[in-house]
Amino acid sequence: MGTPSLPVLSAAWAGYGLLHSLLASHPVKRWVAARWPRLMPAYRLLYNLVALVALVPFVLWLRGDPGPFLWRWTGPWRWVADGLGLAALAGLLLPGSPYDTALFLGWRSWRERRMDAGDGEPFCIGFLHRFVRHPWYALSLVLLWTRDMTALRLVSVLWITAYFVVGSRLEERKLLALHGERYHRYRARVAGLVPLPWKTLSRAEARDLEA
Repeated sequence: MGTPSLPVLSAAWAGYGLLHSLLASHPVKRWVAARWPRLMPAYRLLYNLVALVALVPFVLWLRGDPGPFLWRWTGPWRWVADGLGLAALAGLLLPGSPYDTALFLGWRSWRERRMDAGDGEPFCIGFLHRFVRHPWYALSLVLLWTRDMTALRLVSVLWITAYFVVGSRLEERKLLALHGERYHRYRARVAGLVPLPWKTLSRAEARDLEA
């Protein structure tokens, strides 16, 4: 697969983000539920499959000829960048995550033959959620921005960053509708994507909010 121009790559990422957001929105899910109700138990499985397959061209493009580097981490900065990247990767793989993996992947909905259009996410504050509201997004951004950067990678990372910012706000609209005042109080106490020392929760405060 040939290497795309920067405008083509940018347009492709914009299209991917739009498709991903539309398929995740409640209006689209309710529309599918009304027209093809038997599809709903498999909806999240199919959603994740579409998202994964749609990423294949980007992976091939970025694995091809990336062009000259805009910057590279060298010397002591290489150790810092790799240390931050490894710490972010460890955080992404941290056991005890409050996310229901079966629900996230769609296996739970398929297994239980759930016909509703909602996600049914429980309100749960894990360890990392005490410091930042969207830890997976935040850790992924650390992992992305600590790599050596070419023009193709920079365009991709900028679009992914923009998607995480917009996507986190869209996700919070759904969480506010689902959990109401509890999530409103949580959002007021904890930072969104960039951890802030004065906006964290103790373990006891997290338990109080969960209750």
